[in-house]
Amino acid sequence: MDSEKTNFSEKDGKDILKDRLKKKISGEVVLSDDPGKTIKKWRNIFEISQRKLADKIDVMPSVISDYELGRRQSPGIKMIEKIVSGLVEVDEGRGGEVIRKFSEFRPGDVVSDTVIDIQEFSKGVKIEDFVEACNAEVIANKDMKKKEIYGYSIIDSLKAIVELSPSELVRLYGLTTERALVFTKVSTGRSPMVAIKVTNLKPGLVVLHGNSIEADELASRVAEAEEVPLAISQSPEIGDMRENLTERFV
Repeated sequence: MDSEKTNFSEKDGKDILKDRLKKKISGEVVLSDDPGKTIKKWRNIFEISQRKLADKIDVMPSVISDYELGRRQSPGIKMIEKIVSGLVEVDEGRGGEVIRKFSEFRPGDVVSDTVIDIQEFSKGVKIEDFVEACNAEVIANKDMKKKEIYGYSIIDSLKAIVELSPSELVRLYGLTTERALVFTKVSTGRSPMVAIKVTNLKPGLVVLHGNSIEADELASRVAEAEEVPLAISQSPEIGDMRENLTERFV
């Protein structure tokens, strides 16, 4: 009997997490100025193809494509519920990695003086647009500038490298690895890139910020090997960059 109660409790907890995630995604889609792009954002976070999602909710892949590209009228509440449930159910069938990440991630969990800011976007932002807002220039993997990212973390690189273990560094990624990691107080960029390699997680973009920064050859080589776009910011103050990013994308 006790075992049955425990199993019920665990299942109940998982159902609560799923319901919270569904409500979060549905709310973002409903309130978004561009629901299609918000659907695309979450489909990419879940790493589910349009065909896989379409098969799950029993529609043609072109329906998902049309919603995401704005060729079809914004989905109603029932269709949004179907899409969101489809995303969560596919993830659950794969082991529930995104559901688990959502349950584990809390912005307040990260050390406040290590992470200067952490934000999720309501829709995808092209790397080239994010880089422009950072007053930065891409120096490695320039061909990936059209990719989209879905959030950013601004990190005090000195504190992060010294104080955080590899497992704690993973928490800098928020809800998705498809984000920009902005490292400030950087001189060459070697330490942040090596730290990224150690975590075995690839961010969508790395931006290095610091006074008179010059990325060394090792930083560029790691970026190329890991297929991570690397940019250097000429923004004079991190506060100015943060304000600009907030104004444009948050």
